[in-house]
Amino acid sequence: MTEQLPVYIKVLFGLTVLITLVWFFKAVKSKSVLIVIITWTLIQTVLGLNGFYQDTIHLPPRILLVGVFPPLILIAITIFTRKGKLIMNQMDLKILTNIHVIRVPVEIVLVLLFSYELVSVYMTYHGTNFDLFSGLTAPIIGFIAFKKEKVNNKLLLIWNIVCLLLLLNVVITAAFALPSPFQKIALNQPNVALLYFPFNLLPSVIVPLVLFAHLVAIKRIIK
Repeated sequence: MTEQLPVYIKVLFGLTVLITLVWFFKAVKSKSVLIVIITWTLIQTVLGLNGFYQDTIHLPPRILLVGVFPPLILIAITIFTRKGKLIMNQMDLKILTNIHVIRVPVEIVLVLLFSYELVSVYMTYHGTNFDLFSGLTAPIIGFIAFKKEKVNNKLLLIWNIVCLLLLLNVVITAAFALPSPFQKIALNQPNVALLYFPFNLLPSVIVPLVLFAHLVAIKRIIK
């Protein structure tokens, strides 16, 4: 299905995944977390290459059941456990803010995939995806919020909440546009690309890391 794509689109997305991982590793400062994320990414790579997610008949969709739900559970465990809280408290908030810049190349890739009819228009800024705002404003917020000795927590909190809502909007819309029995929108052009490697790494790796970055920042600010 994705054989028709120019190589540069896959390369661009692959580099985006790699940059996201490197950036996150710099923020987390934990070897155990590093091992978990690398292992998870390798598992998702194997599943994507083997066509595991291309089953569109069963419910829930495999990409949600095996690709999205496990990292969400792990995020919840991290947030609500003692060891998880220690890891979050050690993370670099400035890096966790700047990491959202990667949402810009993600948006570019989604627009390119849409042009090849592999994702729905809802996944782009032509539709209901306004996530580009998060990527473009991340370096600005990162500069303003951390330019003084005292972090501008109010600005940081508002920005993280707004961008978290934008992310959730995209995730929910994407789920309903997946080719599956409960597909509700984009019936003529569903999110087929997300079932194929390397684009299955968007919902299974990039989105969970971006979501976690928001949740860590919000929790650190309001604690």
